[in-house]
Amino acid sequence: MKLKDVVDYDVCNYPIPSMFLIFPNCSFKCDKECGRPVCQNSALAKAPVKDIEMSSLIERYLKNPLTHAVVCGGLEPFDSHDDLLAFIMVFRCFCDDTIVIYTGYTEEEIQKDIDFLSAFDNIIVKFGRFIPDSLHKFDALLGVELASDNQYAKLISRGDGNECLSTDGGETVDE
Repeated sequence: MKLKDVVDYDVCNYPIPSMFLIFPNCSFKCDKECGRPVCQNSALAKAPVKDIEMSSLIERYLKNPLTHAVVCGGLEPFDSHDDLLAFIMVFRCFCDDTIVIYTGYTEEEIQKDIDFLSAFDNIIVKFGRFIPDSLHKFDALLGVELASDNQYAKLISRGDGNECLSTDGGETVDE
């Protein structure tokens, strides 16, 4: 799994102690739409990409008694689509803790991914691009202040929390 970095204990992006996965790719859609560099994470683009074994990452999470959620952010998790979805599918085979995904995409732009992820329990997605000079807004679901008033979080899950989808897209297997 390719990541820029992993923070083992984070409470800045979600109030429940979380492991923060910093994803490595982004199309910088916020910058393009504003016509100027506005991304607060643009320096991450220059950071080296690390190849981290998914199994060791999950083991690292499970062995940490302090964390009870995983936050996927950094650049743009959905621009690392395959790694993001594979991580969630494997993680759900071991743990039902909350997964939060910060994305600059709108719901409509990634509807197929949202439909797929809704089969899993405890998935929260923060939607919306950063818009400079926009009012900040507190999001009650995330428990944090968001940078733009167009951004919002949504619990997308419809799953029952007792299933593990195989990584080949096959049948579900009860844990």
